[in-house]
Amino acid sequence: MSERIGAADLKEWLHDGREIALLDVREHGEYGEAHPFYGVSLPYSRFEAELERLVPRPTARMVVYDDGASGVAERAAERARGLGYTDVRVLEGGTAGWAQQGYRLFAGVNVVSKAFGEIAERAYHTPSISAEELHARLARGEDIVVLDGRPVDEYRKMNIPGSVCCPNGELVYRIRDLVPDAETTVVINCAGRTRSIIGAQTLRNFGIRNNVLALRNGTMGWRLAGLELEHGSNRLYPRVPERTSVGELRRRAVQLAERWAVPRIDAQTVAAWLSEPDRTTYVLDVRTPEEFAEGHLAGAVHAPGGQLVQATDHWLAVRNARVVLVDDTEVRAIMTASWLRQMGWDAVALADGMEAWRTLEGRVPVPYRADGALPRPPEVGPVELAARMRGGSPLLLVDIRASKAYRAAHVAGARWAIRPRADQALPKGSEREPVVLIADEIGKARCFAQELCGMGFAVPELLTGAPEQWTAAGLPVESTPDDPPDAACIDYLFFVHDRHDGNLDAARRYLEWETGLLDQIDARERAAFRPFAQESADAPA
Repeated sequence: MSERIGAADLKEWLHDGREIALLDVREHGEYGEAHPFYGVSLPYSRFEAELERLVPRPTARMVVYDDGASGVAERAAERARGLGYTDVRVLEGGTAGWAQQGYRLFAGVNVVSKAFGEIAERAYHTPSISAEELHARLARGEDIVVLDGRPVDEYRKMNIPGSVCCPNGELVYRIRDLVPDAETTVVINCAGRTRSIIGAQTLRNFGIRNNVLALRNGTMGWRLAGLELEHGSNRLYPRVPERTSVGELRRRAVQLAERWAVPRIDAQTVAAWLSEPDRTTYVLDVRTPEEFAEGHLAGAVHAPGGQLVQATDHWLAVRNARVVLVDDTEVRAIMTASWLRQMGWDAVALADGMEAWRTLEGRVPVPYRADGALPRPPEVGPVELAARMRGGSPLLLVDIRASKAYRAAHVAGARWAIRPRADQALPKGSEREPVVLIADEIGKARCFAQELCGMGFAVPELLTGAPEQWTAAGLPVESTPDDPPDAACIDYLFFVHDRHDGNLDAARRYLEWETGLLDQIDARERAAFRPFAQESADAPA
């Protein structure tokens, strides 16, 4: 039995200034329905595969929780201890115990980042424009450029007609290639509010001469105004800035760092920090996915700057840890660090960027303890599996992909399963039957294999390929729109996703939720935010 901590003691820990990771080990849909403000989602489905990335120091304080009844938190705590984590507790009563103590539970995801977006808008009085006004001005042919501050995959799903994709972390670095004339009005949009606000304010904070506005309520506001969106657009930021004077940008970024007390540290300091046993240090590469894929330095985790600010909980689970940001010119690292510091993180930029980081090659620890602690399922191709099925070989086909993906297409006869309920998905007494897993994430597959081994099964095999390859190989593929039923889809948060699927009521509810966050956080949660603007964060919008 794991050591427990009560809700009142946990609340004090969250505000005592020491490092702490608060991990919600329920599945994503359960987490998104109700969780503490600082809870970080790490579903049990991929717990060991992601734990060290989120909590790199094994002696950090860690509290895991579930709903108080499922027992998943206890199982996760046991797995963490098995990986060498030494200070692990389970929240007594889980989310139910938290609420019974009088503390609020929050719906949604990336709650801390979204609450900060609302704080920033009030602190900076970030100017915005409605969808109706923007549409009218574009129709009149005014000199306006609309930049979508989301990643490319989100932009391609739906976008403001005529807009260009430039993720927030790239705006300062690429603005002159996209908007060469300082007289052009620039409008930044996202799907809702936060990235519109932060993107617009990023350009304003950097001193861009253009009139920069946030699109109020983003693409959802556009649709709620009765306007149509584009889909599948491919107007993207330039891969290599050509009109930009990188040296001038860097000079201005360094000046901004000095003005706002954003530390720039050298490589030797990073090396010393990483060797400290009692303090957590994250090292994050904030460049674009293409740049990271073309070459990156061992030990740095990829975290595109705009998304890092939008979803800090995806990369940073240990509150009060250090965060070192790296890029090639310092511009993006400094701008991202400036926002993280306003959110309460001890964020710094590595002076001289990747050139400095290269001097640390061979001296930076590369994780993962979990890598040797999880089974490695041997792969089986779709052609071989189809032949074995035709030959009547006894097999249990277990599909552990997202519930929505299973509904859309799965191998006929495969049963859907999710790790915390694996014992409910597999037939009693079937431990001697060979299992073939169907997964699209190797980490998730290895975690499920670990669960099966604990239940007495042999290490399963892993089917390779995508549904179209299965069909081509002769595997029968079917869809089941209502199986698993909604109640079983604990990995899917319906109200967050439905707003992007044409559900205008869901969009309205989402925007009401987003703008209502500041009325829900308490005084200590609010005090953790430290906007650089001189105006009070409580000033009227």
